[in-house]
Amino acid sequence: MEVANKYVTLKTHIEGAPKESDFELKTSPLALSLDPSSDEIIVKNLYVSIDPYQLNRMKLYNSSQKMGAGLEGITLGKEIEAYGVAKVVVSDNVEFEKGDVVVGVITWAEYSKIRGNGMIRKLDPLGFPLSYHVGLFGYSGLAAYAGFFEICKPKQGEKVFVSAASGSVGNMVGQYAKLLGCYVVGCAGSKQKVELLKEKLGFDDAFNYKGETDLNSTLKRYFPDGIDIYFDNVGAEMLEAAVANMNTYGRVAVCGATSEYTDPGKRAAPNMLDVIYKRIKIQGFLAWDHMDVFEDFISTTGNCLRSGQMHPLEDFSNGVETIPAAFVGLFRGDNIGKKIVKIPQD
Repeated sequence: MEVANKYVTLKTHIEGAPKESDFELKTSPLALSLDPSSDEIIVKNLYVSIDPYQLNRMKLYNSSQKMGAGLEGITLGKEIEAYGVAKVVVSDNVEFEKGDVVVGVITWAEYSKIRGNGMIRKLDPLGFPLSYHVGLFGYSGLAAYAGFFEICKPKQGEKVFVSAASGSVGNMVGQYAKLLGCYVVGCAGSKQKVELLKEKLGFDDAFNYKGETDLNSTLKRYFPDGIDIYFDNVGAEMLEAAVANMNTYGRVAVCGATSEYTDPGKRAAPNMLDVIYKRIKIQGFLAWDHMDVFEDFISTTGNCLRSGQMHPLEDFSNGVETIPAAFVGLFRGDNIGKKIVKIPQD
């Protein structure tokens, strides 16, 4: 049996903000059969993750491309790997059977062929929607959990600032912080997002950074007694302003730098004298550095979701053909929560 497999490729390397014209939707025949002893599986993709870090893989060169598996530059015209949830349709791998639901590295496509050494595993949904395992229980959630608890080492009552707070990672950081009993302020890019942070997610306060002309003064207004923890998703001038308002022994978890991804001229330049004399810790990290806390993360987050103490934020598009627009929209701030593309099933 053969199917027509739709998939998205990169048509040209991207410098600056991505455009839909940077991508191409292709269709190729895919035989739903495997060579004996190939150790491969073919899956029908169900939910595909859309993540801003992928932009660094789409550039002709970026220093992050040398940092390990899954971060390499994307080859023009080839399928683009991404995290997601899928169902096995053909298997020559003893670990998987037809019908198994799996989670891991698939592709921006309707179907994906995965090698025997692929980063994929059987999925126990734990009673939750499958989409939760793309973001909330995926790398976005792990980044929030590990970055906040392992890097920032928070204490009850501390003052926490989160940038891109309505995004896939930031919204979870803010919710974890509130559950711990911290004072939490987030920033986002619209009035709607600000209201959501305060009214639905329980942030103590929030502001629209697009309406602020002096971020240093803005943070002084929201944190008159200083910031203990800054969870950074954007870099650039927001990081500079946060460091200027940090308390002694403040901690900064650097999860992303989205404002720098699209503008090579933007570089954060925090006052290093503040860093030294306030003994501020600034640490970058990757979610998969912290797989040792994965079970604790799943258990804690699952319990909080079941009890209603945490609220899921997901933003869906439908169909492989919507992937380019979904990705471009990340950098315009179109999404609220985790951006996911749902692949229709026959």
